[in-house]
Formats: sequence, C-alpha cells, structure tokens
Amino acid sequence: MNAPFMPGATAVTLEQLAFDNRFARLDPSFYTKLAPTPLPEPYLVAAAPAAAGLIGLHTEEFRRAEFVETFAGNRALPGFEPLAAVYSGHQFGVWAGQLGDGRALLLGEALGPDGGRWELQLKGSGLTPYSRMGDGRAVLRSSIREFLCSEAMHALGVPTTRALAVIGSDFPVVRETVETAAVVTRMAPSFLRFGNFEHFYYAGRHQELQALADFVIDGHYPGLRDEPQPYAALVREVVERTARLVAHWQALGFCHGVMNTDNMSILGLTIDYGPFGFVDGFAAHHVCNHSDSGGRYSYANQPAVGEWNCYCLGQALLPLLGSVEEAESVLSAYRPAFSEEFARHLRAKLGLAEANDADEALFNSLFGILDAGRVDFTRFFRGLSRVRLADASGDDACRDLFIDRAAFDGWVAGYRARLRAEARDDAARATQMDRANPKFVLRNHLAETAIRRAGAGDFSEVERLQAVLARPYDEQPEMEAYAALPPDWASGLEVSCSS
Repeated sequence: MNAPFMPGATAVTLEQLAFDNRFARLDPSFYTKLAPTPLPEPYLVAAAPAAAGLIGLHTEEFRRAEFVETFAGNRALPGFEPLAAVYSGHQFGVWAGQLGDGRALLLGEALGPDGGRWELQLKGSGLTPYSRMGDGRAVLRSSIREFLCSEAMHALGVPTTRALAVIGSDFPVVRETVETAAVVTRMAPSFLRFGNFEHFYYAGRHQELQALADFVIDGHYPGLRDEPQPYAALVREVVERTARLVAHWQALGFCHGVMNTDNMSILGLTIDYGPFGFVDGFAAHHVCNHSDSGGRYSYANQPAVGEWNCYCLGQALLPLLGSVEEAESVLSAYRPAFSEEFARHLRAKLGLAEANDADEALFNSLFGILDAGRVDFTRFFRGLSRVRLADASGDDACRDLFIDRAAFDGWVAGYRARLRAEARDDAARATQMDRANPKFVLRNHLAETAIRRAGAGDFSEVERLQAVLARPYDEQPEMEAYAALPPDWASGLEVSCSS
C-alpha cells in the first residue's frame, strides 16, 4: 500500500495517489475482480476541481492525456484493484433478485489529504458478470446529467456521491437511438447500498450478512460498536439518515426517480442519478421518470417509499437483530426523523426562527396553493424572502407566479401575521432565507441544452453550468437566465431509466 496523505499535504499527481482498498480485502463472495473495458479514443468532457481536492489531486492533472486514459478505464494506476460488487434489490416494489454493478467498477479507495477515504468508481466501463441484458456502457447524455447533479447537490448541502470527471468517446452505444459512450468517475466514502444486505439475506447466507454489517460498522460507524446492540444501532442510524435525506429532497423539490432498494445508500447519500428531476411547476404527484408508469416514485410518494425501503433493510438484517420487535423499534425512528427534518427545512425556507403549533397548517396550505396553481417551486421560495412585514410591496416576486392571485393573497396574509409574531428584521430574515432557498438548480432544460451542445463537441456549456450550480444560493446577476422559468419546449422533455 502506498503511504497515506497527511493533513496539509500538497496536491499530488495521479501516480502519487494513495490507496487502501478495504472492500477488496473482503471475501470474493462480495464482488468479482475484473478490469474495465477500454474506451476507444477518449476525450475529456468535464472535470470537477472540488472533487479532485477531496483526494488531493492537482487540477493540472486534468490536462494530461494520462488523466483521460485513466478515467476512461484504459490505464491502471498503482493501487487500483478494480471490481464489480454483487447486490440484489427490490425494483418498483418487486423483488428483482440478483443485480450488481452491471456497468460500474470500483477502482479503489483513495486516501485524501485530510484523512478522508473516497472510493473511486467508473460508471460506463463495460460488461461485468452482473450486466444481465445490458452492454455495460453509459452514454454522454446520462453521464453529463450525473456529473452535473452530483456536484450541484453537494453545493446545495445535500448528502451525495460526488463526480470527478466525465470522459467521452465517439464509440456508438444503442439506446432508444444510437448515442455516444461516456464514463463518469464517481466518488463516495462507500457505494454500499441496501441491496448488498438484501442479497445475502435472501440467499440465506447469514455469515456474509454479518461480515458485511461488521465491515460497515467498523469502517463507517465505529462509534456504534460500543452500543449494547450494534446491529440495531446500525439500522437506526441508516433509517434516520435516510429520513433526513428524503426530507432534504422534498424541501428542494428534488425527485430521485428510481428509489429502488439497490439505489439506496447505506450512508444516507443521494446515489445513482438516473431519471432525476427538480420540480418546475409544482405538482404534488409529479413523476419525473417516464418509465414509472404507476407513479410509485412521485414527489409525494418519496417519503413513504424511503420508509418502505428502510423496512426492506430491516428485514434483511433481521437475523442480526434478534427479534421482530427490535427491528420494529429501530424502524419506527423514520417518521419522527423525517417530520422533524422536513419541518426544520421549511421553517428555514420561510424564515421562521421558532417552531409553532400552527406551522403544520401553514405549510400544508402553502403546498396546497402551489399544487393548485402549478407554481414554480424554486422561484417561489426564492422570491418569498422579498415579503415585508409592514406592507405588500415585496409580494410581487411570488404573487406574479400565480394565476389565482387571490389564493396567494389569502395565504400570505397568514404568513405575514406569523412573521410579525416573531418580530424579526426584514433584511436579516431575507439573508437567512436566501441561504435556504437556492436561486439555481439543475433544471432539465438547462441540462438538455448543455447535453445538446456537448453532443456537437462543444463542452463550454457544461463548464458554465457547472460553475453556476457551484454557487446556487448566490445572486449571480450575470447568470439570471439560468434562474428563469423553463421555456415552452422544456415541457416536452422526458427522462427515463435509460437516462
């Protein structure tokens, strides 16, 4: 193993990256070791300096041909031990059996200068034993979307996997049409998911189940080892993290699109960006995934699906918990954790300093008028900081988004009364609200514009959009167009599981 970085170390080259691949030291029943499939004539589409900093990699490395070859899967670094993990899962509520990394390979676990550990994973790196009917490749379109949203969600403060780079190629890949291939390099402290545990539970392999649970506790939740029941404590920790994550999604109007148990992180991270979307005109039952014909993963359903997935995890870990009662006890933590976190986010978004018994009614009535008017979610909350205590002079930023303006007038009267009860200064409240309500999110039409230009060989819009989304709470007046309402053509955009 290469020597690890020490805090304060200077940025390094690719060849100086240090690895300590703990997952690769587990029993081979957890994975298959294999090399990536080379990608012909690769080129750099985009890279993220902030993500590179997590592993101490100098951004000058982006300019090297070796960087492109490495993260296309064509060149191995010292310390790489590429492997594809096996897992199973419930997809759209139905047991799907064995799944696994069908187009992804874990390269290794890089050690960052601050002591952090980051698994590096190539998505789109070719066939694995778990590819089933797939080709193991990703396309430029989906890779750009994942790259941009991973880094944008981090800037929004949402727990998420990160993205280091997108490497493209003119190699053809067949989806609904013929597209070009790409590989996105993803980063996370761990890519383990609920489905890893389900795999060994449903196979009746309890020894491996316990080994995996011990691996997670020792590597990611070491403080739980001192708990009277460490495995129950593990489930509770994951349940609460998942609840808080989904609450954060809801507060931002983010829809994941495919909340299968194999897409749920054991660390409570947003993982596997596919048919995601931020709500534009708010609809409680908005479905962002064109493949989700039943609407299972609609905006309104995400909290309940998060809980259902946690119950699947609890079922998988039942052999380690001792009793159904113990499992139910730790799983019951989901709803209060979600409710508390969602209310906390909404109070911040509305500029309320203290909790109040009437808050739930205020929140519910707000979402009711947003839904009835299909009001733009992001622009409404951003504009709400302009509301003033003394008069309606600042109301227009929100009021003009409604066709039924009387509905807004009725709600804002109650909201203004609630603000007066706290007697906060307008300016201080507005500043706080603007830190809770982003001006810029990755709307589908923004991603689509960048993708279309990238398909023609122009990656400048990916870079520009990446820069805007890195500062989502700043005004950036020169980038006002990126906060505008979606154009008419955006209503025809669709994303699906192939995205």
